[in-house]
Amino acid sequence: MDAVEDIKSRLSIEDVVGDYVELRRAGRNFRGLSPFNSERTPSFMVSPEKQIWHDFSSGKGGNMFSFIMEMEGVDFRGALELLARKAGIDLSLYKTSVNTQPQKNKIIEAIDLAAKYYQQTLLKNQPALDYVIKKRGFNKQTLADFRLGYSPNSGHALLDFLKKRGFDNAIIKLTGLTTMRYSNSADMFRGRIMIPLMDAQGLPIGFTARLLQDNDKAPKYINTPQTMLYDKSRHVFGLHLAKESIRSSGFVVVVEGNLDVISSHQAGYTNVVATAGTAITSQHLKTLQRFTSDIRLSFDQDRAGLAAAERAIGVAQNAGVQLSVVNITEGKDPDELIRKDPSKWEAAIHAPQYAVDWLVDRYKNIYDLSTANGKRLFSDILLKTIARLEDSVEQDHYLLQLAHLTEVSEAAMRSKLKTFKSSSDVVLKKPKNLNPTSTDPYMYEDQLLCLLVAYPITRRLLQTELKQLVFNTPERQRVYEYLETNPHISLNDEIPEDLQDVEDYVKILLFKAEQLYNSFDSNERLRELKDLINKLSHKYQKQQKEELTRQIRIAEDQGDDPTISKLLNQFNELLKKE
Repeated sequence: MDAVEDIKSRLSIEDVVGDYVELRRAGRNFRGLSPFNSERTPSFMVSPEKQIWHDFSSGKGGNMFSFIMEMEGVDFRGALELLARKAGIDLSLYKTSVNTQPQKNKIIEAIDLAAKYYQQTLLKNQPALDYVIKKRGFNKQTLADFRLGYSPNSGHALLDFLKKRGFDNAIIKLTGLTTMRYSNSADMFRGRIMIPLMDAQGLPIGFTARLLQDNDKAPKYINTPQTMLYDKSRHVFGLHLAKESIRSSGFVVVVEGNLDVISSHQAGYTNVVATAGTAITSQHLKTLQRFTSDIRLSFDQDRAGLAAAERAIGVAQNAGVQLSVVNITEGKDPDELIRKDPSKWEAAIHAPQYAVDWLVDRYKNIYDLSTANGKRLFSDILLKTIARLEDSVEQDHYLLQLAHLTEVSEAAMRSKLKTFKSSSDVVLKKPKNLNPTSTDPYMYEDQLLCLLVAYPITRRLLQTELKQLVFNTPERQRVYEYLETNPHISLNDEIPEDLQDVEDYVKILLFKAEQLYNSFDSNERLRELKDLINKLSHKYQKQQKEELTRQIRIAEDQGDDPTISKLLNQFNELLKKE
């Protein structure tokens, strides 16, 4: 017996979702207002046929278990228990759900052995050693503390190693260290610097992997996919080495990249951790709150960092933490600043700015407050945040500040605040762990894959365009590579075995294709796909140019003429492709 399948057989997804979202019939599907964003036009869809849900406003989607995990802020086990109670199922009757610890122990053992293997491989690979020691500036103690390694640039070196050590295919697959390539298992990571992801006790649960040599065919960073052990919405990188320092200093600095953490620790500032990118979740904050309520964000100085700080304020309000922002005035990220002058990093983390004050200052510089439109946009954004503040005195303080900055009456600002308060109240009525989510900036990648997945004839463009497409997530890249090697297969009737572990994602793509592109004729779909391919290619080229520009500046600072020449040649090659 399988508890998950029995729960699915007893509960319909529309009934589960209907406890949280008011749904209305829309043909074969159901539609409702997004529980993740304030909206007037319903964009949240549920498919009883496919037993999936998808929120078009935030890009989130999945099955009934992932929905409960999002709404209740629980892990898979918590969602399983909640839905089992709703279905009237006794989990103790299911042997597979009683005790998974032996299996977890084997997975941890395999990942730990993989980390040791990667460490040994690093010592034997001179280019990889040169990268971490000469280019990144990490010393031997840092390499040992963070257990940095290198994955060989071959198809199955780690897989063969683990098999020789007695691990079977079932356990190896559960580690997230392998992937399916051309119907065979292969190493997930190849030709990359390996950064183990540890839990709070220092046990390895996955990896972040950075390409040793950047190229056009693969993303710079990839992570272990979600597994029984690793959940990016909960994992805090570096916490096992930072927790004592966090307790003693009384605060924690949350940065964007794992290498930022490593650089900071090596410089002696060890109360620094990272989340997976800029997305701060309530689970991250709950984990950190066990050590301190003083949480300081230091994200990259770009638009994504601004948006992430704004999202984090709402999350922090629910979690009851003191959130502030570390301003970096020199360099684009902590790693760059630390390399230039570690003392400036120390000064920055000890002089944070309260998050709401930081938002006011940033938007004050973005909008022209001498114009009516600038005042409107400025107050629109800030009042959304102010409306979520729980303390009435704090809320009043910022209300008066906004009225002063925009040179409008206090009464006008209070009147406008009431509009945002009414929408804020809607959010507060939802489960306390629910956090509003902004639109996924990479949603167009899903639209591209929708066309390829649902309409096989569109795949002919993959041959004529002659562009190697690189997607933002391993999940998207995986589906694309499968379609590229299986251009004639239909996914509409049955999901092939090679894509079973991303079955829900493929179903979501089919569902979205039905909603977005069923009314298009074949020529319109091809034109749409061509536009999306160009957008993806141009965005990737832009990211490459920005990264090369950053590397050129570093090489110029170091007076490294050979590297400058090499990087300029790469930059010129990119320009030729435009």
